[in-house]
Amino acid sequence: MKKVKRRYLLALLFLVLYGTCQMEFLTLRKPEKDQADYLHRAGVDKYYFGRINLGSVNIHYTHTGKDSLGLVLFVHGSPGSSADMLRYLTKPALQSCQLIAVDRPGFGYSAFGRAEPSLGRQAECLAALLRKYPFRPSVLVGHSYGGPVIGRVAMDYPELVDGMVIIAGALDPRLEPHYWWQKPLNWPIIENLLPPVFRVSNQEILPLKSELEAMADRWGEINCAVTVVQGLKDKLVHPENYLFAKTNMVNAEWLTIDTMPNDGHFILWTKEDEIVKHILQMVHKLSIEHR
Repeated sequence: MKKVKRRYLLALLFLVLYGTCQMEFLTLRKPEKDQADYLHRAGVDKYYFGRINLGSVNIHYTHTGKDSLGLVLFVHGSPGSSADMLRYLTKPALQSCQLIAVDRPGFGYSAFGRAEPSLGRQAECLAALLRKYPFRPSVLVGHSYGGPVIGRVAMDYPELVDGMVIIAGALDPRLEPHYWWQKPLNWPIIENLLPPVFRVSNQEILPLKSELEAMADRWGEINCAVTVVQGLKDKLVHPENYLFAKTNMVNAEWLTIDTMPNDGHFILWTKEDEIVKHILQMVHKLSIEHR
């Protein structure tokens, strides 16, 4: 009888754990209504939500500002979603631009729960979005995993990118860590217990080193303007990634590197004013060139 009770308890524990992992608060996303409420409270009236269909993937994004303005496209890390960038969409200093926060494949409302481990295919999704908004200049802002994603866009679709701001980006394959627990988390019996957003994150980070190796000799192809912002106390992305950028982006229109000695990985949120300043400086310089 005790064994039967234990089995029932284990089964119940499993169901509770599984159910908890599927709850909405663990998706790290905000429904459109919640995003709209947030934007409205912040005084942003010109906004809408869009989708681009790319075969089996619908890319979801949040757009603010006039379509005729220069574009700033925000690309989140792993895990994450467009909701990570909402505070930037409300920054008064950025309201002279059209702003887009995108859900990368597998996150937010872009084929949620289905990982896309190829940086090339992720770049293809962003290129489709950039083609829909052709007004220039176009500046891509990528945090963490979003850094190599926008780098791949600039490599594969240079005609669509005028500038990049890479924030705590993973660029150098030699600095990409591998943890013993990453592969076990990808075993079917375990991955099905994980919240989908963390399962997708693990599935795209596992092959990141090989994806970066395939790009390692291509950073010299980038000819747009580049700003790299890196906290030197980053515990998630090796701080010396900025040195890789300095050594390899030799053909960038200009390369600005800002190292923050006392800051870590989450400078996207802890140093918002400095990030906004870098974005505006780039937009201003590029706008002069496009006159």
